[in-house]
Amino acid sequence: MTALPPAVLLPRRARLRAAVEYVHEHVAEPLSVSDIAGAAGLSVRATQEAFQRHLDQTPMTYLLRTRLERVRRDLMQADVTGTSVQAIARRWGFAHLGRFSAAYRNEFGEYPRATLRS
Repeated sequence: MTALPPAVLLPRRARLRAAVEYVHEHVAEPLSVSDIAGAAGLSVRATQEAFQRHLDQTPMTYLLRTRLERVRRDLMQADVTGTSVQAIARRWGFAHLGRFSAAYRNEFGEYPRATLRS
């Protein structure tokens, strides 16, 4: 499992932690800010503010980055001959491969295919 950001580990941030844990538990599923907020017992606005204040990103950006990290981990562990980038991307909830590839390159500085081959 991916480590949680230190900012959510403080007891007074239990609801934010619940939101982050929900993202990690449901990362491959279609999620909305409303889903994340509901799991944490917060309003959508309070969820957005908590993510921005304590994690310096929106809930949807956090979800995207979490998905990209899972893809990267899988690509690095995959057998290059029996795995496709497309299959791994789809497993983690990416439907549009062009947008996925651009987001991956923006996050990691290389295309997913390069990670798979390394």
